[in-house]
Amino acid sequence: MTPPVVPGQAPLPARRLLARLRATLAASTAPLPELVRLIAAELVSEVCSVYVLRPGDILELAATQGLRAEAVGRTRLRVGEGIVGIAAATGEVLNLADAQNHPAYVFRAETGEAAYASMIAVPVRRAGRTLGVLTAQNLTPRRYADDEVEVLETVAMLLAEALLAARAADFAAGAMSRVFTATPLVAGIAIGPVVLLTARHSAVRLLAEDPDAERVRLDAAARTMQRELDELIAERLPDGHEAGGAEAAASREVLEAYRLVASEGGWLKRITEAVRGGLTAEAAVQRVAGELRERMRRIADPYLRERLADIDDLAFRLLATLDGGPRPQVPPGAILIARRIGPAQLLDWQARGIGGVVVEEASPSGHAAIIARSLGLPTLGAVHGVLEAVEEGEEIVLDAVDGQLILRPEMSVVLAYQRVLEAESARRVEWRGLAERPGRTADGVRVSLMLNVGLPSELAQLEATGAEGIGLFRTEIPMLARGGVADLPEQTAIYARVLDAAGGRPVLFRTLDLGGDKLLPGAPRPEEENPAMGWRSLRIGLDRPSVLRRQLRALVRAAGGRDLSVMFPMVATIAEFRAARALLLAEVARADPGPARLAIGTMLEVPALLWQLPGLFAEADFVSIGTNDLMQFLFAADRGAPGVSGRYDVLSAPVLDLLEQVLAAGLGKPVSVCGEAAARPLEALTLVGLGFTSLSMPASGVLAMKALLGRFDLGAFRPVLAALRRRSDGAASLREPIGAWAREQGLVD
Repeated sequence: MTPPVVPGQAPLPARRLLARLRATLAASTAPLPELVRLIAAELVSEVCSVYVLRPGDILELAATQGLRAEAVGRTRLRVGEGIVGIAAATGEVLNLADAQNHPAYVFRAETGEAAYASMIAVPVRRAGRTLGVLTAQNLTPRRYADDEVEVLETVAMLLAEALLAARAADFAAGAMSRVFTATPLVAGIAIGPVVLLTARHSAVRLLAEDPDAERVRLDAAARTMQRELDELIAERLPDGHEAGGAEAAASREVLEAYRLVASEGGWLKRITEAVRGGLTAEAAVQRVAGELRERMRRIADPYLRERLADIDDLAFRLLATLDGGPRPQVPPGAILIARRIGPAQLLDWQARGIGGVVVEEASPSGHAAIIARSLGLPTLGAVHGVLEAVEEGEEIVLDAVDGQLILRPEMSVVLAYQRVLEAESARRVEWRGLAERPGRTADGVRVSLMLNVGLPSELAQLEATGAEGIGLFRTEIPMLARGGVADLPEQTAIYARVLDAAGGRPVLFRTLDLGGDKLLPGAPRPEEENPAMGWRSLRIGLDRPSVLRRQLRALVRAAGGRDLSVMFPMVATIAEFRAARALLLAEVARADPGPARLAIGTMLEVPALLWQLPGLFAEADFVSIGTNDLMQFLFAADRGAPGVSGRYDVLSAPVLDLLEQVLAAGLGKPVSVCGEAAARPLEALTLVGLGFTSLSMPASGVLAMKALLGRFDLGAFRPVLAALRRRSDGAASLREPIGAWAREQGLVD
């Protein structure tokens, strides 16, 4: 008698195959040959093969039923080469009735596959990691049915478990050290064991014995997750005034945005459908999250790509709720490695004691970098291929100073880095007393050292470092962390907290610098080939004045009778500055009380302003030079492009001439530098040598800069700098001779 078919449940032959495969995986020490024989027999395919990803992005034939046995271990394809390589590269199933006439088809004579017409290639992936490709082939043209494709996709999930276990065994047998180049996102060094974000909450069971019971578990877990998110948001600073509230407020804003995604029923509905197909709730979450991840990772829009972290975060939270047990322990100082990570996740992991972060898909302006910077976690981004090479528990050195990641380092390398960390720790102890002292050179010249901040959680660094104020408050950062531009009361509260924390010290608020690669939901996303030079920053504010006026009104209200300094970014003409200033003055005129003292300034980032300096200084109360954008616009070199990122130097003769020109045109008005150059030793010494007396930098650089300035004889350096500039003779940079002088004086290593 044929067993009844339960609606929505996988057909009996498919369930029988999956059960037999799982039993094979559990019982066999070398399961791949047995797996391909089983699959070929059940699917009535003449060929079934498994290709495994090897180092160097090579797919190697590891097992086959139907192709020539001697091809195993010999046949190799690059990722992206042939049908198998395309499946690995794209993460998509290729179901081809006439594979040999496909334009990507690559013939390998040693396999004996010339006789086979059809092919299906199914990528074997786990949490975004490509591990291999499962293929089936037939002599006659055949397109596999949807239910067969679904079975093969589930088989690929089972196969992923076997391949991960095999990889772990290979690494346990010993492997060579490997170095990855990377982009430093937050400076620092960390040494510790690897914790993989992708390894959390692996599914214990893939096949559901009772789909109805699994649906009940899923519904209960989804409700629990929603409730926990609500509670977490409620705990994260109801009013923003209690201790530790600033950091909590930032994560609350992030979680509110996440909750909106979590509450949407679409992705949960797809998970429910997968459970009806015979998967456990855990396996269904992994499958649906993986499908969404593969679709979204091909989206070019930066904001939408950031939402990948939201999907991963929610999937991990739902899996943790389904698991129900305690979270795995994290070794102290462990280094978290992830393809991407959400801000809320990063806050959670930092609280669990990690010492550093590596994110494959992260940029300096991304959410992960923003939060990591506020937490002071050494962080690397753009570390391509590390997830495919590393295993949980392996020791790693994270060097976010020189931009490299060292996997399985030699003991001598570890000892060298430990000496660096010990020296850094000793220096921090030595610098503690500097918080009470102002920035001053050895020969008595005062230099005002200010902070660059973007999150309220960073405000405590004012006291910790003794900074003289905030030289750059990036008002867009709380909005990016929140997931949208806050309303008037929320913005007013944020800016008031900043002024309260400053305690009368100056704060320079930069208006929203959005656009380019910093996009918010609902913001226009025009197609632009060069977004850094497109519709962004003040250009958006002047074209859409309602958003800018709301922010200016919030700033004026937050001041509430206190001093207020506002500067506008990305100003290209005096006319733009006048238009923005007029909006601010209109808000001041209607305020009661208005600011006790109002200072209106501009960032100098666009080279066009260099030919308008007299008029600019006649109307602006102050100017702050943003070296990051100024350099990329001056040299037509995208600062995010690796090929040109180090090609042009702030310490080149034309840039030093330009900076000196700005100072000379300042008519006695304040001119500061707030770009990254202000925090680097050689650049800072040179800026002070040119005559700059106000530098703004991340909190991590203030005490170090005070210590450096205290050993710096400005009077002795100025004639040296002048002589080097006279003799530059078209050199690309003066970095080497300036560095040689600084080393002779014992100022830098």
